[in-house]
Amino acid sequence: MTRQPEAEAQRMRRWRRARRVLAVRLDNLGDLLMTTPAIAALREGLPDDARITLLCSRATSQALPHLPDVNDAIVYDAPWVKGEGGHRAPRQDHELIGQLAARGFDAAVIFTVYTQSALPAALICRLAGIPLRLAHCRENPYDLLTDWVPDPEPANGIRHEVERQLALVARLGFRTEDARLRFRTRALDEASLDERLHELGVDRGQPYVVVHPGATASSRRYPAERFGMAADAIAHATGAAILYTGSGAEEELVRRAQAAMRRPSYSLAGQLGLGEFAVLLRDARLLVSNNSGPVHLAAALATPVVDLYALTNPQHTPWQVPSRVLNHDVPCRNCLKSVCPQGHHDCLLKVEPEAVVRAALELYGLRDSVAPCPAFSTDRLSQPAYA
Repeated sequence: MTRQPEAEAQRMRRWRRARRVLAVRLDNLGDLLMTTPAIAALREGLPDDARITLLCSRATSQALPHLPDVNDAIVYDAPWVKGEGGHRAPRQDHELIGQLAARGFDAAVIFTVYTQSALPAALICRLAGIPLRLAHCRENPYDLLTDWVPDPEPANGIRHEVERQLALVARLGFRTEDARLRFRTRALDEASLDERLHELGVDRGQPYVVVHPGATASSRRYPAERFGMAADAIAHATGAAILYTGSGAEEELVRRAQAAMRRPSYSLAGQLGLGEFAVLLRDARLLVSNNSGPVHLAAALATPVVDLYALTNPQHTPWQVPSRVLNHDVPCRNCLKSVCPQGHHDCLLKVEPEAVVRAALELYGLRDSVAPCPAFSTDRLSQPAYA
């Protein structure tokens, strides 16, 4: 075994002694959840009294009470990350630098997907005086990073997002034996959910399936009517209640899905906070969803998933949970687009509702129970617009 160069060994010792560590993850909930194993590896390798602060977007800050390895968070809507709302003024960037400098962080780990650049965050961390800065980077960052991991993606293949972030921290010796996603549910959310389900008339003791027909990008949305047709057949075969979820903006998608059903269903669209939604997923028999944040939340809670996985990118499949990933292979896969650039959306439209039902019943333990269902009448299916 060759001996480590002394400079590298000294740098790793500095990381191991860090007590105020900034974990930068500025995009979406699913991305944050897929980073939790790497954050756990940091926690296991740092001193017992070390604190990990998450620098995150406003959209993901609600996850903080549920992340067992994070002590606190700083909210920042970065101008180099797609966000919602109005103009993000430069004043906010200056304020963030001042806030980071005042906290006196010893180190910063910048987590990015391979299509993002770590350099804007690296510059902010350098200007804030954070002495140790680790990230993947495709080009030479020179002094913006003290610990540069050359990015092998996509030239040398694309890893799962969890593997990418674990590999980043492993370069400095931070590892964990437990690579599961982390999310902690709370009793207060369970009590609140029980009240909501009681008001809706849902029997909490009845098995239920959660169906989530929304996604932020239209390229990742399976037609709502097909969700409804599949859900109808799943309810028919299992006797499970169908509970639809989504944001307030996705209520129309849920209505369209419910209109395609003959059996009754329930809508919780726009009614649940993140904690309540997590408890709902935790206790569900399975989730049927587009590839979106709920898939990764279900994975963190060990709930089986049928994932309608548009082939926009390859690295976000359900992690370490029983799952079926459904799509139709297309030459334009890995397009990275929020709107189908070809206009045909074949990677999802060529997945028939019967395939969704078959996958769901396999995960439900009813492999041989797929039967013809009147819900699959093709004259009930409208062609959605993807724009």
